[in-house]
Amino acid sequence: MAVEEGVGDYTQDGTVDLKGNPVRRSKRGGWTACSFIVVYEVFERMAYYGISSNLILYLTKKLHQGTVTASNNVTNWVGTVWITPILGAYVADAHLGRYWTFVIACIVYISGMSLLTLAVSLPGLKPPQCLETDMENCKKASTLQIAVFYGALYTLAVGTGGTKPNISTIGADQFDDFDHKEKAHKLSFFNWWMFSIFFGTLFANTVLVWVQDNVGWTLGYALPTLGLAISIAIFLVGTSSYRHKVPAGSPFTRMAKVIVAALNKWRVRIPDDPKELYELDLEEYAKKGKFRIDSTATLRFLTKASVKTGSTNSWMLCSVTQVEETKQMLRMIPIWVATFIPSTTVAQINTLFVKQGTTLDRGIGSFKMPPASLSGFVTISMLVSVVLYDRLFIKIVQRWTKSPRGITLLQRMGIGFFMLIIIMIIASLTERYRLRVAKENGLVENGGQVPLTIFILLPQFVLMGTADAFLAVAVIEFFYDQAPENMKSLGTSYSMTTLGVGNFMSSFLLSTVSHITKEHGHHGWILNNLNASHLDYYYAFFAVLNLLNFGFFLIVIKFYVYKAEISNSIQVLTEELKGMTVQVSNQEESRR
Repeated sequence: MAVEEGVGDYTQDGTVDLKGNPVRRSKRGGWTACSFIVVYEVFERMAYYGISSNLILYLTKKLHQGTVTASNNVTNWVGTVWITPILGAYVADAHLGRYWTFVIACIVYISGMSLLTLAVSLPGLKPPQCLETDMENCKKASTLQIAVFYGALYTLAVGTGGTKPNISTIGADQFDDFDHKEKAHKLSFFNWWMFSIFFGTLFANTVLVWVQDNVGWTLGYALPTLGLAISIAIFLVGTSSYRHKVPAGSPFTRMAKVIVAALNKWRVRIPDDPKELYELDLEEYAKKGKFRIDSTATLRFLTKASVKTGSTNSWMLCSVTQVEETKQMLRMIPIWVATFIPSTTVAQINTLFVKQGTTLDRGIGSFKMPPASLSGFVTISMLVSVVLYDRLFIKIVQRWTKSPRGITLLQRMGIGFFMLIIIMIIASLTERYRLRVAKENGLVENGGQVPLTIFILLPQFVLMGTADAFLAVAVIEFFYDQAPENMKSLGTSYSMTTLGVGNFMSSFLLSTVSHITKEHGHHGWILNNLNASHLDYYYAFFAVLNLLNFGFFLIVIKFYVYKAEISNSIQVLTEELKGMTVQVSNQEESRR
């Protein structure tokens, strides 16, 4: 009996240890392994948001940049941070595997953080202090100072490119889809993953931001650097408990082969019987711990790649599974595009939302609240909403839908999309009220603090956190869940790159709107003096963009076909693996 339990205890999803040996689920993976990964993410989020949350104020106050320039520099950097994961996903899936890609990227990440700390600490690496109200009159940073500061920022961005798409995927890999209990645990993993992210973010947006504003930027950046070092150490401590997926080759090459083969055979007729299409034996997939996927009717043109024509060249003939993997990645692209505008909207939190806070009364008794600390309310709202969603909302909705998730991932995304429309309307109305008070107090021309509490901005921050509880978690889980098993890192990078594209779009829109609205002698919508600006118009513009995008999203999801939870072939594979286990057990028993 002991032998039977030992054989049956091996994972069936192809996971191995670092040496390539099969692993037992009782020895590796599960929540034990994930505990190291989740704790890592808490500290790493402290590091990243300790830099990004207050970056716009460093650029304006210390590097003496204007509102539009500083905002664009923030969103361009954040955009790079979230675009580079597609490169990290490629390296992991095609060459090094997720673990080693992650470890190497951590070295680059900590190097960038260390250099950044030096850049804000050494007097020779930053311009002299300036007390002018208009930063245009202050001495600008030298070429060397700019080169060191942005060199550090973008080194850091390259490092995050290797960590972001792989760490959450490594966490999800700790659960075996062939085991019903572990598959159920994976459903909750992404909610608690986001919980850890925002717990670290909360610390950054409160404690670290306060240190930067009141103690100094040296300590304010040294603490995130130390936090990152701790997080990497925590991850490495858990190495012996991790399960690993073997690199399956470049997903881009596999997809390119399907497209080229289909184009070369565009005149070929697809047989009525799917069994006539080219496919590997089930045993081939079983030996490698991979999944075989049945042919589907969607994107039927690509099916031509698996029609047998006599050629066995891999650029002319692809297996049905390879074709279906490509279809799954392509089917997600319209959904991916629909997330761009919401990501652009979220980018306003650490730029214009924070700049608004600098114009308001931040006093709470003798305590001065840092403007970037308002982002902490996004985090608090997110934490509360995720818990309520996971522990209350799902249980209520499950009674009607009978689905383990309560509602589908796309429905959850749609709720977040709709909430962003409401948020930007509220932000526009709040800003209109702030501008009216500024005008009544004669603060339009010369700027100055508007006699309103900073907490008038609280609704837009709190609601942004609630929207994220629906949107951010659903986006990450959707692109991971719907990606083929051999392309999970690439699927995860979809959810990362949408934030990158959104931030680049934010830079483009801000520059374009600022330029257009200042033409022909008109007062611009976004000026260095926010009291003379019209952010209310700009936020209303975002509300319209989100409304149009929501309509596009509704059209897209009408035609989206979900990847089957478990295909028939996978069920067959599971039964065969069970049969092999019993057979081995019986052989061992007979030897006794």
